[in-house]
Amino acid sequence: MGLFLQLLINGLTVGSFYALTALGYTMVYGIVRLINFAHGDLVMIGAFVGWTVLSVVAAQHFPVLAMIAVAAVIAMALTGALGLMIERFAYQPLLRSSRLSILITALGASLALENGVELGYGAGFKVYPHLLPLTTFPLGGAEVSYVQIGIVTVSLLLMIGLYVFVHFTTIGAAMRALALDQDAARLMGINVEFVIQLTFVLGSILAAAVGVMMGLYYNEISFLMGFLLGIRAFTAAVIGGIGNIPGAMVGGMVIGLLEAFTSGYVSSRWSDVFVFGALILTLMFRPTGILGERVVERM
Repeated sequence: MGLFLQLLINGLTVGSFYALTALGYTMVYGIVRLINFAHGDLVMIGAFVGWTVLSVVAAQHFPVLAMIAVAAVIAMALTGALGLMIERFAYQPLLRSSRLSILITALGASLALENGVELGYGAGFKVYPHLLPLTTFPLGGAEVSYVQIGIVTVSLLLMIGLYVFVHFTTIGAAMRALALDQDAARLMGINVEFVIQLTFVLGSILAAAVGVMMGLYYNEISFLMGFLLGIRAFTAAVIGGIGNIPGAMVGGMVIGLLEAFTSGYVSSRWSDVFVFGALILTLMFRPTGILGERVVERM
């Protein structure tokens, strides 16, 4: 029982990273039908910005939570601005072009971010400052750290905040209108370009939050960390129902738990087999995902 609880806690922690990252994929796809393959690398950008800020302020002996908050806010702001630039200069001119063109552009943006960070920071791993205590407490035979509780709590607050924003605000209603029909939304007076840009900014902000939390949790980051994370988060979005915000949350937690239980009961070498096997089974038996709804494809 202790092993089960330990794996459950670990899975929920990692699942929080996947869920928040999957939200960026699902929001962009829901509005512009674009798979933003550069999104995982925005997580990496957020992690490196957070590392840079913490490396500077850690020597000043400020309160730990204040330093983390400053690093997270700066990382969110800069990554959000970068996401806006990518949308404005890479994606917006191609939104009415073929899907192949914009897909290739997304892959190019991903490679540009990875290689840009490699040139700027080097290819080696960067170690986050050890600011948070590694204190744990027993829970039913498992050991739970306060870092894990903080990560899951912050992730849930961000997910709930996004859900409330999308479903209970005027701008959120505009985002949902674009997801249904952009031309009709434009005729209703909605600023389509602004809403699309806001969607990219929100997704990038969440990505930066994930990057900082991953740095604090794993203590090491690299310029390639966003690749596999992005693939698994995209898998989570598809399994949950891409274009569906609650579906992305559920899919992220499912992938995190599946990965943790596979590593604990089978072997970590088999985790990718089970994760992507779950994707194949989902596409075979429920192509719309767990919470996805069947929609008519717009031409």
